[in-house]
Amino acid sequence: MPYHSTPLDLAFYALSDPTRRAVVSRLAEGELPVTVLAEPFDMALPSFAQHLKVLEDCGLIASEKRGRRRWCWLEQARFDEASNWMQAERRRWADRLDRLETFLDRTGETDDGKAV
Repeated sequence: MPYHSTPLDLAFYALSDPTRRAVVSRLAEGELPVTVLAEPFDMALPSFAQHLKVLEDCGLIASEKRGRRRWCWLEQARFDEASNWMQAERRRWADRLDRLETFLDRTGETDDGKAV
């Protein structure tokens, strides 16, 4: 895995894979045992477990062993962190576009207020 400097970097890396995104989507319905979670994926359980490890290492999911089964669930905190980052970026770009619109509106007029 390439070098990532922050937990948020790791989360976006983990979500860059379609299998891991599908796992997250399934877990959005509630916690599941690994064997049930792996059923729709055409891969060996050890390969699937590697995807779960990436998701768990970055804090998007958590798991625990209960009896003979390992259960997984989503960890909301990392999703909140990613959401907050995206909202801040959206606001920053909206502000930039608003300033650009204001600038373009001003440059489209002459000193006497008439359009060029």
